[in-house]
Amino acid sequence: MIKFIIPAIIVFLIVLFWEKINEMIYKKFNIKINYIVATILVIILGVIFALLYF
Repeated sequence: MIKFIIPAIIVFLIVLFWEKINEMIYKKFNIKINYIVATILVIILGVIFALLYF
């Protein structure tokens, strides 16, 4: 049960504080994290669909 609750809480906190996390990373590294996350998400989905297709 714990292995389902802890990741759910972590994802909830990331979603809740996404703007603050994004702003902090932008100030520190001068790069928007949204572009990086979107690119990684597309790559992961592409790999999953490729594995399901073959």
